[in-house]
Order: sequence, then structure tokens, then C-alpha cells
Amino acid sequence: MAPGSKCGRLRQEILVPNSGKTVRELISEHSDSLTTSERKLCTALLANYPAAGLASITMFAKGAGVSTPTAARMVQKLGFKGFPQFHQALRQEIEAKVSGPTQRRANWATEAPDDHILNRFGDAVMSNLGQTFANVDAGNFDAAVRQLAEADHQLYVVGGRITRALADYAFTHFQAIRPNVTHMTSSSATWPHYVLDMKASDTLLMFDVRRYETNLHRLADLAAERGVKVILLTDQWGSPTARVADQTFHCWGEVPSAWDSNIATMMLLESLIAATQEQSWPQTKDRYDRLDELFDMTRLFRKFT
Repeated sequence: MAPGSKCGRLRQEILVPNSGKTVRELISEHSDSLTTSERKLCTALLANYPAAGLASITMFAKGAGVSTPTAARMVQKLGFKGFPQFHQALRQEIEAKVSGPTQRRANWATEAPDDHILNRFGDAVMSNLGQTFANVDAGNFDAAVRQLAEADHQLYVVGGRITRALADYAFTHFQAIRPNVTHMTSSSATWPHYVLDMKASDTLLMFDVRRYETNLHRLADLAAERGVKVILLTDQWGSPTARVADQTFHCWGEVPSAWDSNIATMMLLESLIAATQEQSWPQTKDRYDRLDELFDMTRLFRKFT
């Protein structure tokens, strides 16, 4: 049976309930209904996600120090008929992580919807925004904002091959909001020079989406070893850098295209910028006023009054 056929897709939906959601999301949604032992199992899974869940059910349970029946009950509470279906969902997440533009385009093409690309794209973007903001933990968001507003410590900003545009956008705004902001170049060969000056309680704002970049993960490791607070904006599956990040924000980005969308990531970034601005508004207002005076002196912008 062809994977893209209607029957093939129906079989996938039966195997993987709530196919629009990751196992990580299902754990978050059902956490209140889980027992202490089941939560212990979920904690072990999230600590090594999704690899821990790819073992046999016996090894999966043993690794968390719980019984096999506990593991069976837990996956059923998440909405799966049994462990094989749970296993399949995790495998599909891994396949989604490693898929390149050609494969992502093929995934969308098999559906071949009749409505216009503008409508499909718009619907996907709106869904991404809803998923992203529904999964933002307010406590983590506020903690990240407090860290971003720490003007006495250095703020480093860096992105990858695709996300360097987001890093540049973030740098432009944070540089106006507060002093001591450094935009790290996209060349990893220069990063040791920045790491050399990093100090404990500095902040590293990092962007990393699939395909995740090894150099960014190594940079995060080096920064974390020096006591630097790492704030990570990643996709819905999660960069490996999340293991060392102090705050991680997952942004949904699948759209009917060979490329993922960064719109939800940009919206979350702008929320962080706005909140950081308000966190220290008197100082920020003073910087804005002085910056406008400098713009007037240089006549950089045209004035209409």
C-alpha cells in the first residue's frame, strides 16, 4: 500500500491518535491525570527525549524504575491503544526531525488539497501561532524576560544558517532597549573569541531549528559551563541544545512548503522584546530618547514635521 494513499493515511491516524501533537505535548496535556509512578516515567522520557521511549516497554519501564504495567497504563492515558502505537509516534517525530526540504514537500504534496495555497498557508500559520503560544509556560517566559533585561550583564545573540536573520532582528531591538548586547557572527570559527569574554550570569539568546546545528550545540555547552544562562528558541520537536538551556521555547513551523515557517518564532521573539522593554521601562525610555536625538543629529531618517 502506498504511504501517500488514503488508506495509508487512515492507518497512520489509527496508529497515532492526535497526530497533530507530539508525545511531549500529550504528556503536558494529561499530566494531571497521571499517577506519581507514571509521572516518574514521563520525567525519564523527557530527560532523554525521544530516545528513551524507543526501547522495549520492559527496558523503558526499567530505565525509570517503574513496573512494565505502569508503562502500559501511562501510554494508554496519553491516548494510545498500546506501546507499539506509542513507539510509532516517537519514530514519526524522529523522521520529521531529520527530513529535508524535499521530503517535507513530498509530505504536503500527498495531501493535494484543492484550495488555494494562500488559504492553506494562512491556515497552517494560524495553527502554528495557536500551538506555539498555548505551549508557552508563563513562568519560563517571565524568567527569560528578567534575564534579558539584566543590563549589568552581557547579552549574546546568535542564530544558525536559517535563523541568523532572527538573531539579527533580536540584536537590533535589544541593542536599543539595553546596553551590553553582542551579536555573534554566523562564523563558528570566531565564537571562541566571544566565549573567552563570557562570564557567569551573562545571557546567550540562541535560535536553532531543524536541521539542528552541531556548532550551536557546542557553543551552548561552552557557555553553560561558564555559568552563562542560555535561552533557546527552537521548533516544536526541540533542538538538542534544550538539554543545557535554562529556558526553552518551542515554536511550531510546519506549513505547505519545502521550508518550515519562522512566523511563530518571530511572534514569540517580539513578545520577549516587548516584555523586556516593559521590564525596565524608565531606563529603556531614556535610551530611546537619547537614540532619537542621535538619529536627528545624523539626519539618518527623513522627518515629516
